[in-house]
Amino acid sequence: MKKTALALMIITILSKLIGFLREIVLAYYYGASNISDVYLIADTIPNFIFAFIGVGIATTYIPVYSSILENDGKLSSDEFTSNFLNLIFFVLTLAVGVVIIFAPYVVLAFASGFSEEVLKLAVEFVRISVFAVYFNGCIHIFKSYLEVNGSFKIPALKGFVSNIFIISFISLSSKYGIKILPYGILLGMMAQALFLIPFLVKKGYKHRFVLDIKDKYLKKMIFLALPVILGTSVNQINTLVDRTLASKIAVGGISALNYAHRLEGFITGIFVVSITTVTYPALSKKIAEKNIEDFKDYIIKSVSAVNIFVVPAAVGALIFAEPIVKLLFGRGAFDTEAVSLTSGALFYYSLGFVSIGLGSVLSRSFFAMQDTKTPVKNSAVGVILNIILNIILSRYMGLKGLALATSISATFTTILMFIALRRKIGMFGMKKALKSFIKISISSSIMAMSSLFIYSLLIKGYGSDISLFVAIIIGIVVYFATIYLFKIKEIEDFVNEAKEKFVQ
Repeated sequence: MKKTALALMIITILSKLIGFLREIVLAYYYGASNISDVYLIADTIPNFIFAFIGVGIATTYIPVYSSILENDGKLSSDEFTSNFLNLIFFVLTLAVGVVIIFAPYVVLAFASGFSEEVLKLAVEFVRISVFAVYFNGCIHIFKSYLEVNGSFKIPALKGFVSNIFIISFISLSSKYGIKILPYGILLGMMAQALFLIPFLVKKGYKHRFVLDIKDKYLKKMIFLALPVILGTSVNQINTLVDRTLASKIAVGGISALNYAHRLEGFITGIFVVSITTVTYPALSKKIAEKNIEDFKDYIIKSVSAVNIFVVPAAVGALIFAEPIVKLLFGRGAFDTEAVSLTSGALFYYSLGFVSIGLGSVLSRSFFAMQDTKTPVKNSAVGVILNIILNIILSRYMGLKGLALATSISATFTTILMFIALRRKIGMFGMKKALKSFIKISISSSIMAMSSLFIYSLLIKGYGSDISLFVAIIIGIVVYFATIYLFKIKEIEDFVNEAKEKFVQ
């Protein structure tokens, strides 16, 4: 698990870096403006549609596939995959037709603050980018198939392919006009799906053009997925409220919120995605084998692993929000106002980094047990709280209020998830995790003080960018030295494993 997670983390870092380069390029050419807002709406809507229809189903695919593989063999599990994929295509075709016909109303639902001219451009973009949902559907299923069959690194590489297309089209739009922007989104998603196909074939997958809605496993998965779809729908409504309120708060508000959210996703995603990608199939298999003790052990290891990386990242984003935004985006069309809007949102997002990371681990623990109702109920409560806080806090804090609402609701939901998991499986080592969390928090505080001291010492002579870079490097060294001295087991295991590998 550890070696695979480390390899995935390296790939994810590189993938996130090129993904972040995409955001930097968009910020350079269009800053936080109406054009960047329109582009982001065109990028968001295909993901929004698939989230409604497929994310819940894709989440339940791995445990159901594992069950079929265990009981009926690979031929049956592959036939189930073909049947499932064909059903997804049929449903997505209906969704695409609805969006094309009612595109103006769909865009208004996401950005009611758009002017008539901006709305017209957004509608044009969305009618092109919406076809990306087909490839989005394939990507989610292909990725899950490869992971459950032991291939984790290849799915992690898919982002490189799409981002090359997207970055190219954003750059080319400065020469050939903004109308080519949505084609970059579409071709980027298509490239991801095509990239994964040869590796599916290598795993022995052969697609069959069958559609049997009476299949018992398909029925089981749909039954399990319905609560997740409902929960996803609630989450997407929350996204819709965020975008709509941001469009009314400021021109470029959607873009500024997106850049801050992407930073949050970049920071947490590097670590959380790497860890949960490896542990989720393992958790599903432990449940299929009825090995509860190992199941509990995987949960607590995942929780500790997330804390080790995400807690210091959250502290770093909290104390260096503005310098980070300046370093990454502060050039081209990204002006001082855009820096202020984005860094303010990032500051308040960072308060929820840990909760978002732990929530991802806990929800997958429930999904592995084929319990889709508990995470959805807790998520629904959190989203309702988030929407209420969005409306209240945005009146007084603007975009910062939207980010703070997200952090508060994420923390509340994660606490509910811990309580629910304890009730479901009993004691699973939370005292041990809490002890590690306290040590990690102290280490992160020492790191923060060291970094701030170095930054304040260097800022006058070397400028913000160099001072930030040096402060971060020193902070990382101080942090890992401190947690090693605190004898946190997960770090000791990692160091011992590295020593063994070096000696070999």
